[in-house]
Amino acid sequence: MLRGFYTAASGMMASQRMQEMLSNNISNVETPGYKQTQGSLRAFPELLLQQMGSKTLPGSTAPVVPDQSRVGSLHMGVYLQETTPDFSQGALKETGVSTDMALVSDELPDADGAVLFQVENGNGETRYTRNGSFTVDDEGFLTTNTGYRILDDTGNPINTDGQAFQVSRTGMLTTADAGSQLAVAYIPDANALVPQGSDLYVPGENAGPIENALENEGVDFSVHQHFIERSNVDLNRTMTDMMNTYRSFEMNQRVLKAYDQSMQQAVSEIGRIR
Repeated sequence: MLRGFYTAASGMMASQRMQEMLSNNISNVETPGYKQTQGSLRAFPELLLQQMGSKTLPGSTAPVVPDQSRVGSLHMGVYLQETTPDFSQGALKETGVSTDMALVSDELPDADGAVLFQVENGNGETRYTRNGSFTVDDEGFLTTNTGYRILDDTGNPINTDGQAFQVSRTGMLTTADAGSQLAVAYIPDANALVPQGSDLYVPGENAGPIENALENEGVDFSVHQHFIERSNVDLNRTMTDMMNTYRSFEMNQRVLKAYDQSMQQAVSEIGRIR
């Protein structure tokens, strides 16, 4: 009886976490470059129950031998195994703003690969983003909309000196006085990237080597100035998934309530002396 409590409770917890993930996707449907997160549910290992006992064989000596009989399988519930970002290409939206840039992955050598801008966070650490809604700060540095500086291919922040600039399809940013190559990184396994907030990612343990996208002949990408990449969240599908997840949570809640009523009845009525 108590196992049923745990099984139903695990289903409710998994549904709740899935709902939180889907809600976060919907809240970022208008965030430029946002990559929706996908989750996978997995069942706990299934157990095979057997009844252990003994029996007496017929005969004069009446030997006693162990006896096993199969009871059946026991399911231990489900859990949200992992969440991974989906780096499929989002649609482009023209803004006409010179600081807006969109990355387009035309062809990549790895099915799970992705190209991203390199960013320096507040601690001087390199991070990665697909959000190309950039701006220029009061010191002339090209930054994200949260103030983190965009890096060039030498690992230094790009300074425009407040001048107008043009960006080529290969990511070369040129002003009237100088030029800088945007650092575009290629990550063979984007599923290993870990979100860190502010549209930034950090490579996980299994991300593999980070490469310069321009130096990898198999990577075909382009930078589109005056455009932003829209979120790749499918709003209709996400809403449908949220409804299904809510129904799953509700069904497990009813099962849990039924177990609770059965336990209450067992405690209050079974074994009562009349």
